[in-house]
Amino acid sequence: MVFSGQRKSTSRRKFVMASASGVAGASGVAGTGNVTAGTDQEHLAASKRRRREVWVASVCQDGLTAASMSQMCNRMLKRMAETLPMHPDIICLPECFHVANLSAERPPVTESSEAPLGKFSRAFSKFAAEHQVNLICPIHTRVGGRYYNAAVVIDRAGQYVGQYQKINPTESEIAAGIAPGPLDPPVFDLDFGRIGIQICFDVNWHDNWKRLSEKGAEIVFWPSAFAGGQMLNNVAAINKFFVVSSTRIQASKFVDPLGDDIVASGRFGKWICGPINLDTAVVQGWQDIRKLDAAREKYGRHIDVRVKHVEALAAVESLGAVPIREVLNEFSIQTSSEMLAANTALQNRHRPG
Repeated sequence: MVFSGQRKSTSRRKFVMASASGVAGASGVAGTGNVTAGTDQEHLAASKRRRREVWVASVCQDGLTAASMSQMCNRMLKRMAETLPMHPDIICLPECFHVANLSAERPPVTESSEAPLGKFSRAFSKFAAEHQVNLICPIHTRVGGRYYNAAVVIDRAGQYVGQYQKINPTESEIAAGIAPGPLDPPVFDLDFGRIGIQICFDVNWHDNWKRLSEKGAEIVFWPSAFAGGQMLNNVAAINKFFVVSSTRIQASKFVDPLGDDIVASGRFGKWICGPINLDTAVVQGWQDIRKLDAAREKYGRHIDVRVKHVEALAAVESLGAVPIREVLNEFSIQTSSEMLAANTALQNRHRPG
């Protein structure tokens, strides 16, 4: 099976894409049956995870239609279940999937909303607890008499963690009764790391993404009605975090902190699942990138370094027992964020007035 999106760079990360028929493929490998990236031995050794490896699943709604919201929820649960052989740590669903692709007229927000955990999210809470997986469940919520286009976060125990309320709803959403969410987007600390969420139209307001970066979000999930394309690559590269999208009818994808596509869904697969290594740092500028040679000389295959020469950026990740933070400290290497913060402080000290 060939990915529908190009893989712009080769990495040691092993990503898996599977279709609704159970066919799986990876990194341009074509075939039928349970084809996975790497050797069978590598696949069987998947339980020996790297220090901060998280398995992420993103579900696309393409091809799912229903006559009612409850029927759509049931069909989405079945598609989610297809990812379970990969043992994901978190599954992300598309924007307001419960009211999308319905054959009947979309119900008013008064009928499509809940105070979580409620009539729509409760079944997903049960799924999370049964299969020990974190979930991002985007639905309409009701809080204090207002209605929101929201993403409900549920942990492995099936407990409600919180919700992100779309900061920038569209004109049609506002006309339908959806209120804009608070300007300060929350972050959520899950058992594997810190995440943030943006929804669809939010991609156009970069301050939202910047706030999530400043709050330490390592992955930002983006449930959406459309695919976003290069816009997602831009916000990932600017903010130096992973972006995971989950869409209704177009490709869902993973983007790395250098802004490169990792893998995408498409005509041969309605969901994607694979590992993201959160023990990854972005280094910027020739002074620090050159220091990575000494780090590679010492640690060899225990770290992976990928350089974007034109942009003077490098992603460095730990493949072994040594945290990447320790590697950077040992060789006096700053992350891109640290370097930019130090330069901003220096500039401000010398700025007139």
